[in-house]
Amino acid sequence: MKRKNPKYRMRIYSYNINGVRAALKKGLIEWLEKEAPDVICFQEIKAQEDQIPVEEFEKIGYHHYWYPAEKKGYSGVALLSKQKPDRVKLGCGIAEYDREGRILQADFGDITLLSCYFPSGSSGDERQAFKMKFLSDFEEYASQLSKERPKLIISGDVNICHEEIDIHNPKGLKKTSGFLPEERQWVSNFLDHGYIDAFRHMNKEPEHYSWWSYRAGARAKNKGWRIDYNFVSKALEGKISHAAIHPDAMHSDHCPVSVEIKL
Repeated sequence: MKRKNPKYRMRIYSYNINGVRAALKKGLIEWLEKEAPDVICFQEIKAQEDQIPVEEFEKIGYHHYWYPAEKKGYSGVALLSKQKPDRVKLGCGIAEYDREGRILQADFGDITLLSCYFPSGSSGDERQAFKMKFLSDFEEYASQLSKERPKLIISGDVNICHEEIDIHNPKGLKKTSGFLPEERQWVSNFLDHGYIDAFRHMNKEPEHYSWWSYRAGARAKNKGWRIDYNFVSKALEGKISHAAIHPDAMHSDHCPVSVEIKL
C-alpha cells in the first residue's frame, strides 16, 4: 500500500545581500547550504549576471534567475529555488523601475512569488518623490496581478518601517525617510487591501529588526529597523506555518526574513 505524501511546506527567505560578490566572500554559500531554503529572494545584488559565479549556486542545487539594474554595481534582484519555477518574469513593465531591476516574478503552481527591491528615499527629495511614485504604481501592479494570481507572496526590502515597534527610535526618526507618516500609511493601506505581514502575524514582540546602519556599532547595540518583509495574500492566510527574522546571518547590513507556507 502506498504511503500518502506528507504535507509539503515551502520555506521562503528574503535577503538584501548588499552586493552578491561581497556576500559570497563572507560565506554566503556555506550559510545557504546549511539553511537550505526552498526559495530565496535576493535584493541589491549590485552585479551583472556575467560578474557572478553562478556555478557556486548550481553546485548546491539551486536554479537561479537574475535581474540586474542597467547601471552597474547598483540595485538588482534575484531568485534562487530548489524547484524550477513554472514561469519567471523579469520586471513589471514600467521602464523607470525595470531599468533599476526592482521586481522579479516566479510562479510555482498556483503560488506567485515576487522578489522586490523598493526604492530608498534617503538621498534627497528627488528620490523620495520617486519612491512615493513607485509605491503608488506598485500597489496598482500588485492589484492587477492578484486578479489572475491571487495566491501572491511579495518578498523583499520595502525600505519602510511600518509601526513604532519596527524601529529602535520611533520618536527621533519620525521625520526620516523610511519612517515618514505617508510611507507608514502606505503599508497600512496595502495590508488593508488583502495582505498579511507574515512576521507580525506570527510575532508581536519588539526589538526584531532586519537592517542596521554600519555606523556607531548599531548592529551590536540592536539599534535597527525592520524594513524587509514577506507580504502574503489573505488567500494564503491559513497556510502560514512559521515566520522569522535571522539576525545571525552576517553577510550584509540586512539580515534574512523568512516565511513557511503549507502547500
